[in-house]
Amino acid sequence: MKPVPLVYGSGFPTLLRKEIKRFYKVGFQTVAAPVLTAILYLMIFGQVLEGKEMYGRLSYAAFLIPGLVMMSVLQNAFANTSSSLIQSKVTGNLVFVLLAPFSHFEFYAAYVLAAVFRGVVVGLGVLAITAWYAPPAFEYPLWILTFAFLGAAILGSMGLIAGIWADKYDQLAAFQNFIIMPATMLSGVFYSIHSLPMAWQTVSHFNPFFYMIDGFRYGFFGVSDISPWSSLGIVACFFVLVSVVALRLLQKGYKLRN
Repeated sequence: MKPVPLVYGSGFPTLLRKEIKRFYKVGFQTVAAPVLTAILYLMIFGQVLEGKEMYGRLSYAAFLIPGLVMMSVLQNAFANTSSSLIQSKVTGNLVFVLLAPFSHFEFYAAYVLAAVFRGVVVGLGVLAITAWYAPPAFEYPLWILTFAFLGAAILGSMGLIAGIWADKYDQLAAFQNFIIMPATMLSGVFYSIHSLPMAWQTVSHFNPFFYMIDGFRYGFFGVSDISPWSSLGIVACFFVLVSVVALRLLQKGYKLRN
């Protein structure tokens, strides 16, 4: 991929629009299904743990909703880039994208921005449907937006890395089942890490997904397990790391030019 300036008139807007339309046309599967999954989580856990208080003042349902929203954002951002790339590789139509005069940065930006868009759309859908159960507060909206966009961009970048690395659907499923899913489920979506034994609290601090969830939840309630500034710094550094890896793979054409 030779360097081409990122300007309107290049192929970047077209590729971005193509990636957005790709998931929009199957919205029942890409948007409605994740929203339904989040509702089921809320109904089951909210009912089982009804009456439990978090941070000394929040109902468990109120505590759970931001975690479910962010979990949906992250998982769907990853799914958007990874599924698009592996599908293009398996069907052989990726060559038509590679033949276009894109820079590796344009390619990265189009895929990741589309992933962010899908993640945010699904997150808004989950929030709109679950808010009736326990209307959340919005103490610091800027923190909510910051962590939502950073988290979606990180998972979009990871999806790009997974899609580049995988040669078939089984490999992509392994990446999702053994890395993304455990990291998401063990990130504090369903609990505060202060409820864990000390050893598991220490382990949780090595999970970057924990900082995304905790910082996002802080934006709703103004309380969190650690300082939101610490979470922001760690999430920002992780974003830079995965972005550099994804851009480097694209620049080298790893498993894309063969």
